[in-house]
Amino acid sequence: MIHNLMYIELKTGYCDDGPAWIGYVKTSKTKNTIYFNNHAFQKSIGNYSNYIDIENGDEYWISGLKKKESNRHWAGHGKIMIDQRAVKEYLTLINEQELPLHLFEIVKIEDTFPIERVHKLLNEKRA
Repeated sequence: MIHNLMYIELKTGYCDDGPAWIGYVKTSKTKNTIYFNNHAFQKSIGNYSNYIDIENGDEYWISGLKKKESNRHWAGHGKIMIDQRAVKEYLTLINEQELPLHLFEIVKIEDTFPIERVHKLLNEKRA
């Protein structure tokens, strides 16, 4: 499993203004499956999304982090929740000293990766 810092935004029901996070994820070697915040996502092709929640079908945009500009779509609004453990790494990436708090909210995100639960669910679907 690969452990990366990524941008995750819920698209279902929100378009470009959904809840968004910057946090640590686990990925499969191919990055076709991403685990974050007790959710599992599989690569998918949607109108405004690139991943789908395996368990509930919600669509998400998941990507690496941008060094310049906002990680949100240009038409999007709302604060991005960033894992408190990721702030230093993110500031280094964007070459800044302080996080612009009008764009971000620092939160605690637990490392809950439902790998076994999702594998069991996918195996039941195949049976």
